[in-house]
Amino acid sequence: MSNEKKYRALRNQLLGALEPASRARIAGHLEPAKHKLGDIICEAGGLLRHAYFPQGAVLSLLTVLESGSAIETANFGLFAAMYSRVSFNRCLVQLEGEMVRCPIEFLLAEFNASEHVRNLFISYSETLLSQIQQTVACNAMHSTEERMCRWLLMMHDRAQGKALPYTHEFLSHMLGANRKSVTLAAQSLQSAGLISYRRGNIQVLDRLRLEGASCECYAIVRARFDAFLTPPSTAVQGDTKSRGKD
Repeated sequence: MSNEKKYRALRNQLLGALEPASRARIAGHLEPAKHKLGDIICEAGGLLRHAYFPQGAVLSLLTVLESGSAIETANFGLFAAMYSRVSFNRCLVQLEGEMVRCPIEFLLAEFNASEHVRNLFISYSETLLSQIQQTVACNAMHSTEERMCRWLLMMHDRAQGKALPYTHEFLSHMLGANRKSVTLAAQSLQSAGLISYRRGNIQVLDRLRLEGASCECYAIVRARFDAFLTPPSTAVQGDTKSRGKD
């Protein structure tokens, strides 16, 4: 992987927020990771050897039950368990795109050596936890149509306006809803002119109205992720003011 490609890989927001010294050291250990939509990065209980940094792709965490059924609890831009090295969830590619990975051993050494890296990763972990908590509440309290709107908006943010390649079957797995409910919700959104759906491709037609049809969970999670690089004044760990700046 050339130096030019390595630094292009740092387009990932989290990697790009690192201090220059950490960024340069980590760049030397990055390698491309190519996966297709639906590929499983790691099964629940599997051993993790790399941290994954999407730069266009989206990874999804699914909680897997004893029956074999699974439901999404988060989608995100970093996948690593640096302490236990064991994945508590199934991780799969939810949106195909570019992605790089770094050996966990090296990332852990950088985490231990740099207060800036620790603060940044802890802030990101808190952000991911807030998404998981919001998703749990959303799955319990909101309708299938509201949850679908939330999910489509989150994917639309990352797909940069491109059509979303999802079948009703795939959506039912992500939302933890039966396929009939997902089909009815999709038909309702299409009839209202918010989306178009054809042959496994979903296109958002009216973003503003789709946001209005979503529950509050989309806006809450979006605001938290937008803010994680600029911690509040109540943050107590070290100098966090320079996140995201050289």
